[in-house]
Parts: sequence; C-alpha cells; structure tokens
Amino acid sequence: MDPSARTEDPAAEAIPLGQRLFDNMFLLLALGLVIMFIVYTGWGLWELYTMPIATLP
Repeated sequence: MDPSARTEDPAAEAIPLGQRLFDNMFLLLALGLVIMFIVYTGWGLWELYTMPIATLP
C-alpha cells in the first residue's frame, strides 16, 4: 500500500491551540476578569501617581 494514498479521518486531526483556548469558556472568563483587574488597578494607581498635590486652605 502506498503511504501517500492513505485516507485520513478528518475527526482524527489535531485541534489547533487557538481553538482549544477559545472553546474553554471558564478560561475566557478568568482571563477577562484578570485583564480587567490589572487594567483598572493600573489605571487607578496611575491616576493616584499623577494627581497633583492638593493645597490645603
């Protein structure tokens, strides 16, 4: 039998990594929460860091 004439089962193909990541809804949920936490915390810290010193009356 010629090895190049083999018919491969389409269901036996490996699922790409990107598709496996996007199919996992709990991973997407955790990633969304972590990214939002990092962005909003970083934004808040940046606002505190760049805030001018208040002059008291």
